Amino acid sequence: MGKRIAFTGGTGKAGRHVIPWLKAQGHSILNLDLAPLDCPGVPTLLTDVTDGGQVMNALTSHFDFVGLENGAAPGPVDAVVHFAAIARILIRPDNETFRVNTLGTYNVIEAAMKLGIPKVIIASSETTYGVCFAEGDTDYHQFPLDEDYDVDPMDSYGLSKVVNEKTARAFAMRFRRDIYALRIGNVIEPHEYGMFPGFFKDPLSRKRNAWSYIDARDLGQIVHRALETDGLGFQVFNAVNDTITAREPTEDFLKRWAPGTPITRPMGAREAPISNAKARRMLGFVEEHDWRAYVPEE
Repeated sequence: MGKRIAFTGGTGKAGRHVIPWLKAQGHSILNLDLAPLDCPGVPTLLTDVTDGGQVMNALTSHFDFVGLENGAAPGPVDAVVHFAAIARILIRPDNETFRVNTLGTYNVIEAAMKLGIPKVIIASSETTYGVCFAEGDTDYHQFPLDEDYDVDPMDSYGLSKVVNEKTARAFAMRFRRDIYALRIGNVIEPHEYGMFPGFFKDPLSRKRNAWSYIDARDLGQIVHRALETDGLGFQVFNAVNDTITAREPTEDFLKRWAPGTPITRPMGAREAPISNAKARRMLGFVEEHDWRAYVPEE
């Protein structure tokens, strides 16, 4: 049975693909954003998540005028998916990026917990692994990158995501609810697979993304499966596709292009350096959009 979901930041690059995917699974969705989303059947409530009052109100709002016909005031939604954020560094000053991302997440989680909403999914990031927005050429500690990695970003965006994971953990323990943080990889929209031949010609151009990606539609599936999987408390999941963005076998490629980084276990021939094993195991994620289906063979 579909859920009533408040989705923050649904107008952004990831959200505009995830929301239609969730809608197709039977969920009713209210987009909370500063700009409207062009998705039939999904209204947008213009909401600033850095304002706690707006967030509390939005999570108990009618989705549209049809709600008035029930003759009862609206109650809390069934779940919250929180993607709203300054999307990366170098859009706003660093302190503003940190403020918006951490305060917005705090407000959303606090309101959800105090309203009794049982499930919150938040967008964390591959940037927590410390290389994406690092100063200079920085190596990862090890491969594969899994959820137990000692995350160590040096930038305001990645740091905000680490703080948000800690915020989520604190509230999940305090209220004994499910809050799952998705460390979302480099989001690839369907029209962006034309970039992949350029990635293969310049392998180091993908180092900051750990030669991994997430198809925007597969991200929709991960979010849906997280919404449908209950009772895990606080969890962090890497949200990436199965395979490396390279044509060589994974271990051979990493030994060639990241020779200073140890490989701590045998890796599959095409395994992505950011591991999604936990999402596959605990959420039942099954990749549907391998890049090889969209990129011509050499």
